[in-house]
Amino acid sequence: MSGFTPRITRRAFTIGSLLAAGTAGLPIMVKAQEGKTVALLFDSLVSPFWVTGIEIMREEAAKRGWETLEAISNFDDNRQFEQVRAMIEREVDGILIIQTDANAVIPAIREANAAGIPMVHFNRPPAESDAYSVAIQADNRAIMRETVQFLVDEAKRIGGTYKAAILIGDLGDVNAIQRRDGFFDIVDQNKDIIEVVSRISTEWNADKAFAGLTNALQANPDINFLVTSSDFLHPQIEQALKIAGKWNKRGEEGHVLFAGFDGDEGAYQRLLDGFLDACGVQNLFLEVDMAFGAFTDLWAGEKPEKLLLDPGFVITQDNLEETRDAMWGFSVWKNQQG
Repeated sequence: MSGFTPRITRRAFTIGSLLAAGTAGLPIMVKAQEGKTVALLFDSLVSPFWVTGIEIMREEAAKRGWETLEAISNFDDNRQFEQVRAMIEREVDGILIIQTDANAVIPAIREANAAGIPMVHFNRPPAESDAYSVAIQADNRAIMRETVQFLVDEAKRIGGTYKAAILIGDLGDVNAIQRRDGFFDIVDQNKDIIEVVSRISTEWNADKAFAGLTNALQANPDINFLVTSSDFLHPQIEQALKIAGKWNKRGEEGHVLFAGFDGDEGAYQRLLDGFLDACGVQNLFLEVDMAFGAFTDLWAGEKPEKLLLDPGFVITQDNLEETRDAMWGFSVWKNQQG
């Protein structure tokens, strides 16, 4: 299980010991032996993806002999801007940033440009501007296309027609838009067997997701094809499907073809148990390596493209053992097993 409950939203969730220091706006120094100093500026630690990400960054920085400074803005754009300024004053060698708003971060990019300090955006690119920075992002649309294609191929293998529902994220988040578009890229090509009967707006809110899916299942009890734009909503999906009597494993009568996106530990568990058919995985390990590689290139005087994409991958029960080590949620799952 991912640890999320129907009463917790993506934006409200906090992780006590990690978030407490960051929300004070004070940087935390993680000592390393020598070399560069990189600021890690997160807007929050609202999900296992972010928590795992910052842990991987710390480990990778230590391997490279870098020091890290960390601060968390708690979704406050003004606070994050001041954190950027503070890091510039401390003369860090690079700033890795996860911003809440793609437009609000542009003044921070300009400040970093003026100071000659490279800035790399992690997982969320900024809005277009003449300011220069590098963004690392999962190729959300392509990963979702591949994931939904697997589900469509399963539907064709099984036979019959399907009533589909998609849980859509916050449309203020470019990741959510790209994942939605990737879903429709595929289902729109397969209207002969798939009819989309429900588009559920979640705004990355677990309560809204649960209520929306519950209502969709009541209005369309024959829904048998379901995709979520984020794995953190799996507990709500499981609960709603159980109430509707539709939480069944692959191969069992009444199984709902089900795909997720992100690759968290809950997705791994549900793949292992046979309830989840496929998951589009953001390769968090690769993305950290790409981000740190961008810093190395920038320090060497190179100018990478402004957007670098992680191609991700699709994990299924068929390739679970051979690909799970690249699934960040599997590492979380292993740690939880003690």
